[in-house]
Amino acid sequence: MSTNRKPRVTIDHVARAVGVSRQTVSRAINNKAEIDPETRQRILDTAHAMGYRPSRFARGLVRQHLTTVGLVIADVLNPFFPEVTAGVLEAAEHRGWQVVVYSTGSEHRKELEVVDMLIDQVDVGVAFLLHQDAIGKAAAANLPFVLLDKGDRAPSVPGVRIDFASGVRQGLAYLIDRGHRRIAMIDDLAYVEAQAPDPRRELYLEVMADRGLPVDGGWIQPAHNSVEGGAAAMERLLAAHPDVTAVFAYNDVIAIGAQRRAVQLGLRVPGDCAFLGFDGLSIGELVDPPLTTLHIDKRRLGEIAIEQAALLLGGPEERAVEDAVIRPELVVRGST
Repeated sequence: MSTNRKPRVTIDHVARAVGVSRQTVSRAINNKAEIDPETRQRILDTAHAMGYRPSRFARGLVRQHLTTVGLVIADVLNPFFPEVTAGVLEAAEHRGWQVVVYSTGSEHRKELEVVDMLIDQVDVGVAFLLHQDAIGKAAAANLPFVLLDKGDRAPSVPGVRIDFASGVRQGLAYLIDRGHRRIAMIDDLAYVEAQAPDPRRELYLEVMADRGLPVDGGWIQPAHNSVEGGAAAMERLLAAHPDVTAVFAYNDVIAIGAQRRAVQLGLRVPGDCAFLGFDGLSIGELVDPPLTTLHIDKRRLGEIAIEQAALLLGGPEERAVEDAVIRPELVVRGST
């Protein structure tokens, strides 16, 4: 069955016709102040002539004359992200900005799709992006954005860097000073699948080597980023290496799952096996025994990201925005 429907004109078509970026077209259509009036009129005339219509999403959620932040998080169910989101929302509200939240599950396809939406619909992005090509796509589109949990990725893109080096060294030094020599790690499977740099794993291997402690290949177990994932990884770890005396987990959620499964299997915590998490989630205080963790000020992480976003929107010197650093602090509880 044939159809006479014309292909939908997109913001990309208008940008190519005028010879400007997608972000410039978006600013013109939403009547933002940061654009030359003559350029704006030329864009609007071209868009009208081509029959361009903004998406229903943009018309419904993005108000004119209001700065819109696109916040990209990995998982709405992970307790780490609500605290980050609270910091973003509070700091954005203080500036009179609105925030639109996207969740990707750290899936490659979804990250690329969300970047496309950010380019069309927001003024600036604050994003947790795992995949390098998604980061590169946003940067190539000239979209101002700030990376959350930047690590060593994308040196040309501003972001908030968590000082994993100081955190991991604090935590592992504490375990080693407590007498542990067979320290295993439960890692996040998403980093393994994405073949992305994982600073926690790299630092774990580095510290163990520096202390002259051998690491068996089976001592690093990947886990789905969930309580259930941590539990399953702990089962595999104990089956292969029942002699481990401590576990360093990628985050608190995974650590809680691993610790609970160890207790269910009859191990004493910390007598038979100690557990160290990373993130400092409040739920870590509710498990028995409470979880020792490397605490990150997650609300402050979100606030700093918005501060950097404001600098990006402030003028042509946006590329001079320096990375901010959040330093974890060791919080010792009953699991060690």
